[in-house]
Amino acid sequence: MTTSKTPSNHKATAKLSRILLYSHDTFGLGHIRRSRTLANAITAADENTTALILTGSPVAGRFTFPERVDHIRLPGVTKMVDGSYMSETLGMDIDDTTALRSGLIKATIKQFKPDLIIVDKEPTGFRGELLSSLEWLKEHRPETQIVLGLRDVLDDPALLAKEWDRKGAVAATEKFYDEIWIYGLESIYNPVAGLDLSDAAKARMHWTGYLRRENLNDPVPKDDPYVMITPGGGGDGKAMVDHVLSAYEKDPDLKPDALLIYGPFLTGDDRATFENRAAKLNGRVRTVGFDSHMETLMTGAVGVVAMGGYNTFCEILSFDKPAVIIPRTVPRLEQYIRAKRAEDLGLMRMIHKERDGDSADVMIKAIRDLHNQKPPSAVQISGLLDGLDVVAKRTKHLLAKAAGTSE
Repeated sequence: MTTSKTPSNHKATAKLSRILLYSHDTFGLGHIRRSRTLANAITAADENTTALILTGSPVAGRFTFPERVDHIRLPGVTKMVDGSYMSETLGMDIDDTTALRSGLIKATIKQFKPDLIIVDKEPTGFRGELLSSLEWLKEHRPETQIVLGLRDVLDDPALLAKEWDRKGAVAATEKFYDEIWIYGLESIYNPVAGLDLSDAAKARMHWTGYLRRENLNDPVPKDDPYVMITPGGGGDGKAMVDHVLSAYEKDPDLKPDALLIYGPFLTGDDRATFENRAAKLNGRVRTVGFDSHMETLMTGAVGVVAMGGYNTFCEILSFDKPAVIIPRTVPRLEQYIRAKRAEDLGLMRMIHKERDGDSADVMIKAIRDLHNQKPPSAVQISGLLDGLDVVAKRTKHLLAKAAGTSE
């Protein structure tokens, strides 16, 4: 566990409400980045709160956390291409690793005594690792409020229904969760439309809007215009990076130049090959391995080419950048569904291999057209970026409920 300095504006004896955020993190950066955004915003909105993030992300320590936000790293697991999992570093089989994680989660809850728990995406946790803790809370700390936080899109409705049925996720949602927060708008997409949730569970749902991002650092100067290329965490970004590099290789006059952020999980031979290709482009494509301040880099960009995960989508909306989304379609259709809805609404453009092809010419045209493409703000959607404000209000309500007081 990392150690944060004591908040300077609090007495040592001040009673702070305790919020625990569970972020299972088996693939990519999406869960830890969303949990960190929520924790930062909640504690900033209420100086009497403190937040602890439980995360399986191997790069959690590379992020900065403000006062009153800390994190504990759970033993990591890696998601394979076929959807199976393996222990990241411990040499343990997945059942033993899951049991270890489950025990650490329960021990943390017992010692930390949270007033509010926010669970990201998985109602039962990774391979059911949350269930014993949820049962313990129901029996021993019924005052603790428990929230299930869902991104705007989860998967194809039919596939999601089968997955949640297999995991017992609907039953867990009905039994354990006081509220369900959906970090999007129902008018754009309903991620639970295909699930057999009761009317009572639906009544506990709150649509927050997307989670606005802010750049808290100095902006990157625009004297040298660039298109920001981001495959998110990078673990499944090989095809997109290849597509972009092929465009700059084929057209020596392609402008603007590009800033390519690989992400921490695009490594090894693939990364080395891309570095060699970029080095031959005479500075037209600059590369960065990983930067925890993506907001700063996006602020300075004139446009974005991305895979379209939830956090990148929020950043594009927040910084109002013309964007081209190249969504993945395996192992989930999440990114494709999000990109298609965004394109239908006129928020950004999508390149889909089956519809548009994947030639270098397609990418060349998309990058050139960014100059004339309208930013997301050209489409007015009420409440689009209200997510963090709504979360702060719901948090205040639930903390009052946990304390047995009125707001």
